[in-house]
Amino acid sequence: MRIGWITGEYPPMQGGVGAYTQILAERVRDLGHECFIFTDRRAASSDERLPVTAEVRTWTPNAILRAKRWAQERQLDVISLQYQTAAYGMSPFIHFAPDLLRPFPIITTFHDLRFPYLFPKAVALRHWIVRRLARASAAVIVTNDEDQAALAKHRIAAAIIPIGSNIDPKDTQPHTRSDSDFVIAFFGLVNNSKGLDLLLESVRSMIDQGIPARLWLVGAVAGSSDSTNPDYAKAIDALIDRLALRPHLLQTGYLNDTDVATYLRTADVVALPFKDGASLRRGSLMAALACGTAIVTTKPAQPVPALDDAVLFCEPNIGSLTTALHSLYTDPDQRARLRTEAERAAHQFNWQQIAQQTIAVFEHALNHQRTRGASR
Repeated sequence: MRIGWITGEYPPMQGGVGAYTQILAERVRDLGHECFIFTDRRAASSDERLPVTAEVRTWTPNAILRAKRWAQERQLDVISLQYQTAAYGMSPFIHFAPDLLRPFPIITTFHDLRFPYLFPKAVALRHWIVRRLARASAAVIVTNDEDQAALAKHRIAAAIIPIGSNIDPKDTQPHTRSDSDFVIAFFGLVNNSKGLDLLLESVRSMIDQGIPARLWLVGAVAGSSDSTNPDYAKAIDALIDRLALRPHLLQTGYLNDTDVATYLRTADVVALPFKDGASLRRGSLMAALACGTAIVTTKPAQPVPALDDAVLFCEPNIGSLTTALHSLYTDPDQRARLRTEAERAAHQFNWQQIAQQTIAVFEHALNHQRTRGASR
């Protein structure tokens, strides 16, 4: 099968969708399929066996029509559209890709169902435009139960295929640290939904209680896609200063995958207080699981059985987060148990299985299109 991947971001751009696309396309290629990438002009190819066409400045209809010519020239069988609103610069036109790319079957992977900003008071239109993309696609993939349930309310069928970890913890060595510190790590791109502001307030509270808390911000930089991220990052810097946390803080900046795994595995606990609840679509959570860390995160919007024993849940507020972190500070045995359970849970999300499930969806959609065409 000749597969095209359209994505609004791709390495070296900073963003989970781009990293996901690269890893998945590599695994699919290793299964014997030819893969091609069409993406933003800031991206680059690091693997000659995975050709990257990086030429999009803004995702206008013309850009999507260029993608159609790209698909025709490569005689693609199917196109995988990796959807996240911010990754396409909040462009509404990406929602019409299945129409503009006909007759190619478009399989859309929704990394989330957040809606694009169109214009003030356009709430109903925002909901409609995302649902329209789903209905126009030959098949739909979601990464988590809550998104599947949201689409099901509108009679839109979607296959659940979870994301895997972008971070491989193999062959990492412990990072140098003081044994007397209680090290809390935060990992991932910085944006408002991640709850870093809650964590900073919580760490300040712990320090005020006499706990030797130290916070590692691992790779915590603003992402390339969402234009609001730099402003939020500035607000976080101001909050760090207001709380006088600089002496208790390590900011690593961008790190390679091996160094990320080293920091996460060395920390006593990884805190991920997502304001909208833990979800299997969160790459930072999947990385923490893969690294076998003790994890504190917020309760999911709906039950996620895979996380039940693997993490310690809290509410998305300072008091609940502080209580959860304090309980792990005083209970090393609980931290050890969570590490074991995290490693066990991570085995459910290996990339080989994800690639095989993805190909199965592609093949089903392609066969359905061929059958429908033959019957006309």
